[in-house]
Amino acid sequence: MTQEPEAARLYIVTPAAFDPDTHVAELQAMLSTGAVACLRLDLGEGPDEAAWIRAANHLLPPCHEADVPLVIAEHHRLVGALGLDGVHIGRSRAPIRDLRKTLGRDAIIGAFGGAERHRAMSLAEAGADYVSLGPVRVQGALGDGAAADDALFQWWSEMIETPVVAEGGVTLDDARRLAAITDFVVPDPTLVWGQPDPAAAVSAFAEALR
Repeated sequence: MTQEPEAARLYIVTPAAFDPDTHVAELQAMLSTGAVACLRLDLGEGPDEAAWIRAANHLLPPCHEADVPLVIAEHHRLVGALGLDGVHIGRSRAPIRDLRKTLGRDAIIGAFGGAERHRAMSLAEAGADYVSLGPVRVQGALGDGAAADDALFQWWSEMIETPVVAEGGVTLDDARRLAAITDFVVPDPTLVWGQPDPAAAVSAFAEALR
């Protein structure tokens, strides 16, 4: 008997303009849906380390209470110091093998492979716990204009064991389409945090993945 593939799960990323005092209540409501598999703190390149520490300290209690891992973008040196669950490497391109030695076998180490098959495979071979591909939809003028198309996700799901994450402008329609060929989906943050009811938005994305 052929085993049905597991449904993709939601991976939520914070907005870069993350205000812990106003957003933590929204996060708690999202986590109460039971649909969030992982949360990534990503404040972009502007804020100083103190802002990252403050945000992480606000996010940790609700995440751990809900048994949802919290990973931080780029700042791998804060993982152990703050008791975070892991790190997501994208802009910094820190070596995965070196991070594994430093953070240990239990830490989550994820990496962004863009839309480039060779680079993404190299990250998987280096020991990343997951590789994210994207953007699914090109937005604005930043980046090289390349997008991760459905064929790339289909190929990855058939050929590579390392879990794959779809991110970058992901809409509800994208989530429905990619549900069967990804392990995790990152909704566009504006379609979650920017909504009147973020928890309802999370539930809508979870329904789209079924």
